[in-house]
Amino acid sequence: MDLHVSRIELKVTSIYKLLYQINDFVLGLIFLTGSFLFFSDNTMFAGTVLFVIGSIQMLIRPFISIIHDFHLSKVKQKQKWDNNSL
Repeated sequence: MDLHVSRIELKVTSIYKLLYQINDFVLGLIFLTGSFLFFSDNTMFAGTVLFVIGSIQMLIRPFISIIHDFHLSKVKQKQKWDNNSL
């Protein structure tokens, strides 16, 4: 097991972790607001729209992870290439 983690790998991971957390925070706010809007018949449509937006955001979560993994593999590949060319 390779325990060596470069600065660039840590930076890439921290950026995607921040994106994931921001998405989750906004997702929570959207679902909470949508829930309150369901208390009134006049605002139920707006609450439904927020639930749909929140559901789309839930689909974004795995894409953030997939893109992070892809980005990290490219960084590792480049580092391996750079190390082999020395």
